[in-house]
Amino acid sequence: MKKLMTRLTQFAVAPTIAIALMLSMGATNPTVRYHRIGHELMCVCGCNEILAECNHESCPDSPVELAELRADIAKGMSNRQVFAAFQAEYGPTVLAAPMLTRFNMVAWIVPPALLMIGIFGVMGLVRKWRLRAAAVPAEANVQGFEELRSRIRKETDL
Repeated sequence: MKKLMTRLTQFAVAPTIAIALMLSMGATNPTVRYHRIGHELMCVCGCNEILAECNHESCPDSPVELAELRADIAKGMSNRQVFAAFQAEYGPTVLAAPMLTRFNMVAWIVPPALLMIGIFGVMGLVRKWRLRAAAVPAEANVQGFEELRSRIRKETDL
């Protein structure tokens, strides 16, 4: 039994290590990083294309941005640092997708949370209204009320 467990552990650990090594090799390769980051940035010339795929003729901004990207990767900057540098220079529209910051997380989480709180609040209010006892009208203090009521019932067959 012990040999079987050791054997199973070896079969499970070996592929995991191999996959981790392959992924880490791709992450440190500058060419792979260049293409990956280039697909996460936008060209600022106004063509609304991904930086690595900006293909319109004589683009004034794409070569400059790509050269900056190569230089930033050569400096050893992390992806987050590269995105922050591009965002500081060109504004937030240079990012193909917004960076995951605390403000962005709050902006994504708060509206649905408020919606859910509102829905549950309305449900609780409706439940409270439903559970209230129906209001019973007070007895009339009019003389001859019972005689009038019985005459109305006779005439309407109630």
